[in-house]
Amino acid sequence: MSAVATFLEAISGLDVETQPQKVRRRSRDFYWYSPVLKRELDHCQADAVVSASDEAEVVRVLREAFRHDVPVTVRGAGTGNYGQAMPLKGGIVLDLSRLNQVIGIEQGSARVQAGARMMDIDLAAHPSGQELRFHPSTHRTATIGGYVAGGSSGIGSITHGLLRDRGNIIAARIVTMEAEPRILTLHGDDIQKVNHAYGTNAVITELTVPLAPAYPWVELVAEFDDFMPAVRFADAFSGEPGILKKLVTPIAAPVPAQYLFRDQVGPDKSVMLLMVAPFAMDATRDMLAEHGGRIVKQQAYALDERSVPLFEYSWNHTTLHALKYQRDITYLQVLFPPPNHVALVEQMCARYGDEVPMHLEFVRFGNQIACFGLPLVRFTTEERLNEIIADYNASGCPIFNPHAYTLEEGGMKRVDPVQLAFKRETDPKGLLNPGKMIGWDNPAYDESVNDRALYER
Repeated sequence: MSAVATFLEAISGLDVETQPQKVRRRSRDFYWYSPVLKRELDHCQADAVVSASDEAEVVRVLREAFRHDVPVTVRGAGTGNYGQAMPLKGGIVLDLSRLNQVIGIEQGSARVQAGARMMDIDLAAHPSGQELRFHPSTHRTATIGGYVAGGSSGIGSITHGLLRDRGNIIAARIVTMEAEPRILTLHGDDIQKVNHAYGTNAVITELTVPLAPAYPWVELVAEFDDFMPAVRFADAFSGEPGILKKLVTPIAAPVPAQYLFRDQVGPDKSVMLLMVAPFAMDATRDMLAEHGGRIVKQQAYALDERSVPLFEYSWNHTTLHALKYQRDITYLQVLFPPPNHVALVEQMCARYGDEVPMHLEFVRFGNQIACFGLPLVRFTTEERLNEIIADYNASGCPIFNPHAYTLEEGGMKRVDPVQLAFKRETDPKGLLNPGKMIGWDNPAYDESVNDRALYER
């Protein structure tokens, strides 16, 4: 009998799925955004999916998986874009989407289970006049545990910064992968041991996160004749401390007319997507007019299942909309470091034009304003894609490679010694999401292949 079969016998009574097609579907995320990952990961599939209903079941699964040497890949909603939740070594997928309770809302914070949807947290917080500080564009489907394990920023980051910034996660309750799993609660800097670690060194079961005051946000689409005036507006607007904002997203022509707002903007127009507080509308209109922007769409943000919020055209949703129309589209993830971010954007736009149409997200980066790029790429060959990536890196614009599935090649760009040491302590057999942490699999890994480490502020 195989190790997985004996493991499944040992957890008899839990919810287990072994039907191959259903297991295959739940072994996947949005890795297919990348033609490279589509080729490399399309065969990946777990042997079974185990759905835990509470923390005690998580402990039981990890105890028996450790005993039988069964790899475990944790999954929430599977909304990640670069294979974070895909089982490279088979074994089981541990689905935490049933751990979805909003345990409590306090003034300034929410305590939630890892499988709680971001939207459900906001729905629970709104009666008290509060909301999450920031969230991904997959707000309606993404779980908060998956966001912390695989995300970094999102809608609201223009005001509140990044997940790794101090104070943006208050506490994380985790379960270790040992002979007798431990339940630990991490606070302060210790949270970085599991933040953006892809679930390689612990299973997050509960989080405490800060809340911000909720506003009846106004959503705007503004049209610009050229892209760089939109970028300069975005930079100036982002730096205005008195204008409360949640989204600042310039997107270059022809993307808006081709894929996003086909009947609302001209074919040669760039756009600016904004979410602002109602009291900031006069100032927003004035600044748009100063920079040559014209409002072509305005609506009130609605926190419900029926409405399509404007932020579903931003961040990684921009790529998703493009893929609906054109299958040879992919994308990059770029940091344009401050204080020269605007000049770097202009340089790369001039160099690549419509081969890499630009899409930016302005964020608060420490004490400065910066922008992340999520430009589309009109994919031709993997060799050409790698040339573009190498040129961006060499030009001082670090690429966080969405065409790689490991921590070090993608989001981290370096071996994180703290997370690696924590994995040695909490997952001594290396059974949690194996294959995703090069520092574990290859201690001699040469970080210089990434050309440039994460920009240190």
